[in-house]
Amino acid sequence: MTTSTALPPAPVPPVSARPRFKKQVPHNVKTSRRAAWIFAPSLLVSFVFVYVFIGITVYISLSNWKIGTSPDLTLRQPFGGTYGEIIQEQRFQADIRNVVIFTVIFLVLAILGGLIAALFIHHVTVGKGLFRTVFLLPYALSFIVTGVAWRWIFAPSTGVNEILRSIGIQNPPGWTTDTTILGALNDPSGTDFLKVQLGVPVALLPIIFAAAWQLVGFAMAMYLAGLASIPEEYMEAASVDGANTWQRLRLIVLPQLWPSTITCFVLLLHVALKIFDLVVAMSGSGPGFVTDVPGIYIYNYLTSRYDKASAMAIILLLLTLAVIVPYLIRGYRKERKA
Repeated sequence: MTTSTALPPAPVPPVSARPRFKKQVPHNVKTSRRAAWIFAPSLLVSFVFVYVFIGITVYISLSNWKIGTSPDLTLRQPFGGTYGEIIQEQRFQADIRNVVIFTVIFLVLAILGGLIAALFIHHVTVGKGLFRTVFLLPYALSFIVTGVAWRWIFAPSTGVNEILRSIGIQNPPGWTTDTTILGALNDPSGTDFLKVQLGVPVALLPIIFAAAWQLVGFAMAMYLAGLASIPEEYMEAASVDGANTWQRLRLIVLPQLWPSTITCFVLLLHVALKIFDLVVAMSGSGPGFVTDVPGIYIYNYLTSRYDKASAMAIILLLLTLAVIVPYLIRGYRKERKA
């Protein structure tokens, strides 16, 4: 008879002697952390020099700080009095009218002209590079050069007026010196809140034409890139189905170019709202502020009233945000849905 002896249990190693497995961090998490550290300095600098400075500008616009005295950063009473002061000024109202008229007509001319030029060049078979260069060349010029050239073109005694007189128009417009308001909607009496006529100043038209002439090449380049991305199969299928040129343009080309149109609109809007050097080169503020714009207003008051210049800068910022923010929200929602 044999007996079996049970083996003693194996000793349990102490906790300190057990092997430790280091927790593995996913690669994408490591990459995100590195990116955060790399971009942290630039984000900090951008925050300080953009948002902090905007906050300082807002505070100055609400303060009593004027040139010629020591900085008075006490808040003006009543609160926001500077904004109430400039809103009732004839010059401020003329500036808002001018920048709105300039922006609307300029965007229509530049975007529509760029689209037509892009469609023309896209279908040209000979000399496409030459036409593209000719349309894009004005974009390489500075606004000062453009302003000097177009000021001569629309000078009252020369340029366009010589052509108008030759065809029988004896009293052509004075252009940049003309105070006429086309399509005036009101006639201010001097006691009303509105102190300017609402309409299209004749003196502003040469500046709009000059700006559109210079920026139409930029819009053309944007649309050419969009046209190159449209698959040829779409156009061939539409031709097989019997669609004519207008139907292909309306149902295929224009919808495909909508992203290019939105991008072009936003970028050119930025140019229109901050227009300054072209106006200075062509006319300045003009008689009765018919060609004055917020940029000139801010520049003039930087030597006399810090608070008014800051207030106009904030108002100009709000005008820009009123258009840009809905566009950004729309793009964010589309990304979330995708």
